[in-house]
Amino acid sequence: MTADKKTDHAPKPPASGQDSSTRKPWVPKSPVEVILDQIRKQEKRVAELEQQLSAEKILLNKLAQAKKVLEA
Repeated sequence: MTADKKTDHAPKPPASGQDSSTRKPWVPKSPVEVILDQIRKQEKRVAELEQQLSAEKILLNKLAQAKKVLEA
């Protein structure tokens, strides 16, 4: 007994919608550009974390006030 194999080999469309021939050439960055890019990314990350921290502090204050009400 042999199993019938399906041989449906349809061409797959490109996932990104662009051909590989339309890619931009790789341009190496200077060490200064790399460091400046890292600094920008870190500043953005720190700003997001500060916003999260302030939201957590507000929640903590609300919970502390609720605790005072419950203990009274």
